[in-house]
Amino acid sequence: MAASIIGKAFTASLLIVSGFALPQDLKGSSGLKRDTSSLVQPIHQSFPLGTIKPRGWFKDQLQLESYGLAGNMFDFYRFVHDSSWIGGSSEYSALRESAPYWFNGLVPLAFGLDDPRLKGQVYSFMDYVLDHQQADGWLGPEITVESRGLWGRCYFLLGLMQYAQADPSQTDRIVDSMHRYIHIANSMLKNNFTGLIQQEGQDIDNDGFGPMRAHEMHIPLQWLYENHPRNNSQLIWETMELMIEGSVKASSDWRTFWVKGVYPEVTYTPRNEPYKGLFNHGVNMAEGLRYPLAIYRMTHDEALKTQTRTAVDLLSQYHKSLAGTIIADEFVTDLNPIRGAELCTAAELAFSMAYIYQYLGDNDLADWTEEVAFNALPGSIFPDWWSHQYVQQENQPWSRNLSVYPDMWANVGTHGNVFGLEPNYPCCTVNHPQAYPKFLANSFTLTEDGGIAHVLLIPGSVTTSLGGRNLVSIQADTNYPFGMNLKYSITSASDFTFYVRIPGWADKSSTITGPGSTSSNPISPSDQGLQKIQVSRGLSNFNINLETEPRVVTRANNTAAIYYGPLLYSLYIDAKVTEITPVSYTGEALYSNSTSPHTHDHIIEPQSKWNIAIDPSQVKAVVADVSTLSNPIWDLGAPPVELRIAAVEIDWPLEFDTAADPPLETKVVGKPFVARLVPFGSAKIHMAHFPVVNLAKMDLSS
Repeated sequence: MAASIIGKAFTASLLIVSGFALPQDLKGSSGLKRDTSSLVQPIHQSFPLGTIKPRGWFKDQLQLESYGLAGNMFDFYRFVHDSSWIGGSSEYSALRESAPYWFNGLVPLAFGLDDPRLKGQVYSFMDYVLDHQQADGWLGPEITVESRGLWGRCYFLLGLMQYAQADPSQTDRIVDSMHRYIHIANSMLKNNFTGLIQQEGQDIDNDGFGPMRAHEMHIPLQWLYENHPRNNSQLIWETMELMIEGSVKASSDWRTFWVKGVYPEVTYTPRNEPYKGLFNHGVNMAEGLRYPLAIYRMTHDEALKTQTRTAVDLLSQYHKSLAGTIIADEFVTDLNPIRGAELCTAAELAFSMAYIYQYLGDNDLADWTEEVAFNALPGSIFPDWWSHQYVQQENQPWSRNLSVYPDMWANVGTHGNVFGLEPNYPCCTVNHPQAYPKFLANSFTLTEDGGIAHVLLIPGSVTTSLGGRNLVSIQADTNYPFGMNLKYSITSASDFTFYVRIPGWADKSSTITGPGSTSSNPISPSDQGLQKIQVSRGLSNFNINLETEPRVVTRANNTAAIYYGPLLYSLYIDAKVTEITPVSYTGEALYSNSTSPHTHDHIIEPQSKWNIAIDPSQVKAVVADVSTLSNPIWDLGAPPVELRIAAVEIDWPLEFDTAADPPLETKVVGKPFVARLVPFGSAKIHMAHFPVVNLAKMDLSS
């Protein structure tokens, strides 16, 4: 039996390695010390899956997702429909992660929408896997220990956890299965971390993704530990401890990376950092933000909570895109808009930021969650949700197979910015569906004082019981982020405290009307952005009206981007869209229209100028009727809010068959005009990172 690992605090003495400071105690130790009383509880507690229901435009988006690629992969897409997890033979890697990725996203989509068809899909998949759980407890198709990798189980367990919350009729069966699995996983980890670290002669994880993501086992196991321990607490705890110990042994400990002076500011190939290269992988980085908190919950070590804030700040400073995701194609380099940002990264980052916000409570973290959900995510997904990009560029004047290999990208092929079924590696195909359903699931939270907060401001409803007695029903109707008014209707059996998160960009002139009053009063949020509202027994109604103006964010080399509310704005570009037969990530044609008539790749070519510079001192918001929204809303011209800005056409060079980085010297080639800027998420080809010029005063009303 493995000895209990009792590490020192993160703030222990430092060992200097290659000029960088690494915690001495993290060399060969997990640094975990068991607190036998409890796990640390979040400031904002999630509701069980299915408690929160979507409304309005967000429900429209989830329904489009269910009608689109996400809701149909189970019926036709080879890496789900023919997955080895359910008796098939199709996998895109030895990690066998495709079906777990899909399951992790489809469970919250199915129960968020309460959709019988999708529930049937996830039940059918789960039923097969649980019914075929092997005699030793292993979950999945691998027969021999040599072929078994733990990473692929992490997201399947996360899907099981969500399913158990949403459907109590399956909870016992799921918990039984998870406990059986813990025994085999624990025994493998004690055997030289078999299944986590690839052993000699194995081919289960040649690159070492498993150790980089070892903490992904913690969310479902911590849920099991707290809610269904069944006198098995020690084994669950030890298994989590061993996952971290294996991560440390494999030089994959994120506590050594989220450190100022170690974290990379700008990095190119070849790289000579004194740490494992996979730390620089964008998806790993988005997931790795959750690593310190996973351990903090167990150790109660406040240094890990502090380090999480440091990690967020480092990422924001050096590798955050204008659209809110991580610029990493697939590896981080710099902030130049020619770089790509992988869709998987946006999906993982949206979840990470919501998760981190629940423990830190900092308002900017929730702002960031909305930023990625309202910009990066929809910007890489076609309006009907049937195709997606692999990488998104802040400046992308067309979407097509590039004529030359894109050497500006670190690990992406020529189809990378095409909207397609699998325009590069299939991970984004199976992983992107999790983003919006989990965003919904984290939009309302329980607060430390026994109240409820609306923290991600989409339209939705929640019905729950506070303190086991007070039945509360909350309905939030809003067209946010396209409209700035939030209307609440709350029915409660007794008094309670409700909170609305006020975004950090909202002006102080924002107001609240009611409850119990017809007059508007200035908002008065807390330091963490929470507007406190005392709700009385019975029916209460009130409105929040957010005020804002266009704001300019400056970048290097006299460039800028424009925001309005949480939305990044991009140039309106007329486009020609052509549907073509899907091309696989290896280059061959995939399904014909007769196989899946809605499955296409899309070529998008500009039909109007894209090469402009802007004068950000001359910008105006133009707001149309926001009482009703188009569906799909993330389509060119659909959102009711646009910006008008003074602009001029310039000479903009090409590089690698795409727009080069903004030119350092602006050569004007046209007359000044008033340009239309539209939400980035609605513009599938876009220019959002502009050179700045000074132009004569213009009439922006036209």
